[in-house]
Amino acid sequence: MNEIKQNQKPIKNLEDLAKFADYSLMKTLNADPQSKADGADHNPRQVFSGHYVPVNPTPIKNPEYIAHSKSLFAELGFDDSLAQSADFIKMFSGDISQVPKPMSKVGWACGYALSIYGNEYYQQCPFQTGNGYGDGRAVSVLEAVINDKRWEMQLKGGGRTPYCRGADGRAVLRSSVREFLAQEHMHSLGVPTSRSLSLYTSKSETVDRPWFSQGSYSKDPDMMISENIAITTRVAPSFIRVGQVELFARRARKNEHPKAMQELEQIVLHLIEREYSNEIDVIDKNLSLEDKVVLLAIKFRKRLTKLIANWIRVGYCQGNFNSDNCAAGGFTLDYGPFGFIEAFDPYYQPWSSSGDHFSFLNQPLAAEQNFHVFYSALRVLIGSSKKHIEELDKIRDDFSKVMQEEMNIMWASKLGLDNFDEELFNELVILMVKSSVDYTIFFRELSSIPTEIKALKKSFYGSNYDESIEQSWIKWLEKWNSLISNNTNELSSQMKLINPKYTLREWFLVPAYKQANEGDYALIKELQEIMTNPYAEQSIEVENKYYSLKPLEFFELGGVSHVSCSS
Repeated sequence: MNEIKQNQKPIKNLEDLAKFADYSLMKTLNADPQSKADGADHNPRQVFSGHYVPVNPTPIKNPEYIAHSKSLFAELGFDDSLAQSADFIKMFSGDISQVPKPMSKVGWACGYALSIYGNEYYQQCPFQTGNGYGDGRAVSVLEAVINDKRWEMQLKGGGRTPYCRGADGRAVLRSSVREFLAQEHMHSLGVPTSRSLSLYTSKSETVDRPWFSQGSYSKDPDMMISENIAITTRVAPSFIRVGQVELFARRARKNEHPKAMQELEQIVLHLIEREYSNEIDVIDKNLSLEDKVVLLAIKFRKRLTKLIANWIRVGYCQGNFNSDNCAAGGFTLDYGPFGFIEAFDPYYQPWSSSGDHFSFLNQPLAAEQNFHVFYSALRVLIGSSKKHIEELDKIRDDFSKVMQEEMNIMWASKLGLDNFDEELFNELVILMVKSSVDYTIFFRELSSIPTEIKALKKSFYGSNYDESIEQSWIKWLEKWNSLISNNTNELSSQMKLINPKYTLREWFLVPAYKQANEGDYALIKELQEIMTNPYAEQSIEVENKYYSLKPLEFFELGGVSHVSCSS
């Protein structure tokens, strides 16, 4: 683990936090010329230019504390008492009207474009132009530099913005609980991700949402329900998406306004400053724009391929991996219809409205499509420089090769091998499908270096298990044991740091958010504790409750085996 540097004095109130405020996006980029300086801009409209719209979040009524991330608070130097202080609750439940100087009393929202599997879309925009698509219910309220690291804090469910497309701008408690727990779980799994700061709900404000009726096996929501609203604050170095760079490239390509090319260059340089200027991954400021663009493509490709390999390592499926849900900083963003795979299926997909293109083992292909969108946007900045065009084209053309290399490294590490063995792996995939193994439990049990098949049967869902399959497993296990290190104790310890024991399964989340709807947050806190220690051997009680196969009655059950796009 990286050592966490602390501020000399803990941040105990908003006055302490205000000292670290530094709004680079609003300082260096362009506001929409038609926007209002006071942020009173909450009706859907077209935004033709500018990188952001000043907008005030809409506070939730009677906010109530549910949880905060103790690990992120520690990293930021926040005192734990801050999460339940009146001023902090006020700010991070949507009321920034009284924040201390130099904090801004106005937040901001950004536009972005949408490509689905590499294809440009405009019809989701109510104006059919793409000028109404963006942060419809996410409002950033703070940029701060703490311990030499920049953080942006964004309210999910913070109310209507010009990009709301006629919706209410709210997030419900159900989806907010899922996102709050999932972000910190993924961080604890060692997967690059946005983080969770705090979670507040309103006990007096509700909205109606489509959802699944009790016991429904429908693929799509079949009723409307009234749900409590909530605001979760997510934190990242920036929230610049591939779709955001794409939006400005579209405008520059079509010469939609006189400053279109300039705004594309500005957002790309801002991305480099925000995400690619640390001492490990720096892009030299003195390089030409074309050289910076080429380096950015290389570095983003590296981050994106590693990210996807990590997703598959821990059994995570994004569900809706469009360009607008792909962070240009190369981390996990937007926990909507995500899920952790249980019974192994290469085509596992938790989102009821999607298809195979975003399924579990197709995520590398989806990532390649998003990278192509990013490449196409950067290509607009290159102009006619033959050298840089050729360099950029090669970076794009080599994506699948680099992706496969990362996948091979990942699979070798999950299997405890020094080198990837394609034949062994292909045989394993066939057996995993035939036996319907639980992905997490199987690899965790394998991490104990079993020599007999009995140990692995704990992970099998399959009812069609027969003697021929058992013999195939025995042969596979013998072959695997012949390839691994003789130092089994050391290897087992290494594998248990690669293969988690606990993942955030949907049937754990459902009772947590249902209880939260009744004002009982105990299960949220329990899951927060367990899922932020996913590799640890925890108590027998925890193991019996959370290290087990999915109950058969939950298979195909709406809201458990599949979800709609979380609202």
